[in-house]
Amino acid sequence: MSRLASERDFLKSKFPKTREEPTDQRLGLPQPPLQKAYAPNAALIDLPSPLEVAPRSIDLFDLIQRRQSRREYSAEPITLAELSFLLWATQGVKRIVKDGFATMRTVPSGGSRHAFETYLAVNRVDGLEPGVYRYLALEHRLIRVSSPPDLPAQLGKACFGQDYVGTAAAVFFWSCIPYRCEWRYAVAAHKTLAQDSGHVCQNLYIACEALGLGTVAIGSYHQETADALLGLDGADEFVIYAAPVGRIDA
Repeated sequence: MSRLASERDFLKSKFPKTREEPTDQRLGLPQPPLQKAYAPNAALIDLPSPLEVAPRSIDLFDLIQRRQSRREYSAEPITLAELSFLLWATQGVKRIVKDGFATMRTVPSGGSRHAFETYLAVNRVDGLEPGVYRYLALEHRLIRVSSPPDLPAQLGKACFGQDYVGTAAAVFFWSCIPYRCEWRYAVAAHKTLAQDSGHVCQNLYIACEALGLGTVAIGSYHQETADALLGLDGADEFVIYAAPVGRIDA
């Protein structure tokens, strides 16, 4: 099989194979956690309710019509309430079901596996020091991960020289923990993960437009550099998608 043929094969359904091969779920192996663990004594950062800035009424047709990729951002920061709304819109937990078996969120996910973690590279968010944070969706809080030096330059490097990424108020990075999905779907998990990432980023686009902010999906990034920036091992957890967010000139 040629390399292109192999890559195309990734796009095809593997679900029939999951009926032929036992999955870890069927084998009775423990389910992976719904959320990546953090230290019990970690300092958590409370987020405002997303309702503080959620639009009360909106023309959905106009919102979808206006949606576009935006790569130029002003130097003005975004608010913590705006960030809270964007996090809720992209990974917000509405409820936990079946005694912790799954979460129902603001985005769809195959089998409700929700295999993503959200990291934020913060440059200009009111109330937050610059640095890398992780969103705790179950608690709707943040945890600080690190304080990399010269963060804007590192963001441009991680995104293959797209230096405008470093000018954003904050950059969303979604990592995936494949085993959350592999546990249930085995070899069919990976296409499902790719599909799910699109659901998440589209919600970010729509939520940004609703708040008068701009974003653009970033699929071209340097894997090892992006993983290192967030402190990921690159095997059991790695970056799958990114998107800068910033205020735009009217």
